[in-house]
Amino acid sequence: MIQYLIAFAAVFVLMIVLMPLFTRLAHRLDFTDKPTGRKKHSEPMPLSGGIAMFVAFAVGFLIFVLRVDTELAAVLGGAALIVAVGLVDDYAKSKGREFPVWPRLLVHFCAAALAFVYGVRFTGFFNFFTDSYVYLPMWLQFVLTVLWIMGLVTVFNFMDGLDGLSGLLALVAGSTFFVVAVYMNQPESAFMSVIFVAAVSGFLRFNLPPAKVYMGDSGAYLLGYILAVISLHGAFKQATIVSLAIPMLAMGVPIFDSVLVVVRRILAKKPAYVADSSNITHIHFRLLKGGMKPAHAVMMIFLFSVCLNLASIILMIVF
Repeated sequence: MIQYLIAFAAVFVLMIVLMPLFTRLAHRLDFTDKPTGRKKHSEPMPLSGGIAMFVAFAVGFLIFVLRVDTELAAVLGGAALIVAVGLVDDYAKSKGREFPVWPRLLVHFCAAALAFVYGVRFTGFFNFFTDSYVYLPMWLQFVLTVLWIMGLVTVFNFMDGLDGLSGLLALVAGSTFFVVAVYMNQPESAFMSVIFVAAVSGFLRFNLPPAKVYMGDSGAYLLGYILAVISLHGAFKQATIVSLAIPMLAMGVPIFDSVLVVVRRILAKKPAYVADSSNITHIHFRLLKGGMKPAHAVMMIFLFSVCLNLASIILMIVF
């Protein structure tokens, strides 16, 4: 446990040092999110949170994770791809343009495929009736793995609509994955979780309301990608009914909210990936439309997510 504390402290301190440096650089390069009709902040906000989290996570990963499991080296490659396309997307937005959807999805697919090739995948499940492990066909392993990773990348981007919200949801999910990894004696997943939580904690120091910096699409993509990888390498590796339920509960708020919104938009014949001002929107925007203050909406959603995560831990311990 001492090693986990050292890893957390090192990455957290690094993040606290990096954030002001990247924030000043973002202002100098005009890499900022400008106020618009849909965005209520009053002044340009630096979009440097994503790259800062990636650098802090990468340093912690190279020091603490690779010494435990060298096969996870490809995770950094996938994360770099995810962050790179996110930075391109953020840069386009900072100049008042929209980056096309399909190139983004192609890069997300490549990052997910890279993780799969190097063994971060959903391989099958445990059959209680025969007391044996059932391996899925390789093509189905690939499809499920890619859909899981790309899906989480998307849903955490969807939830990045209020100060601190996406970061807090990632923080509680990462903390749950750490507890699960320690309980299941998976040191590689535990180290990955703890440095992830440290990087997100350092970012939230500057992103909680009122935010001084945004994570941008690069940061939201990174959160979804790393959590997907941790779950595939950790809880999903057991592939029992309980272990399969843990990630679904841990990330239940962004998953179920995003699925509901996408389904409702499809049924209403609206683009599933384009934000709109109708009632077919995410829970945080619906709470705001109902009269709730942004900080209160964030806290309400966060506390509900905490309850789901506690339920997943209790489920693991009891069963």
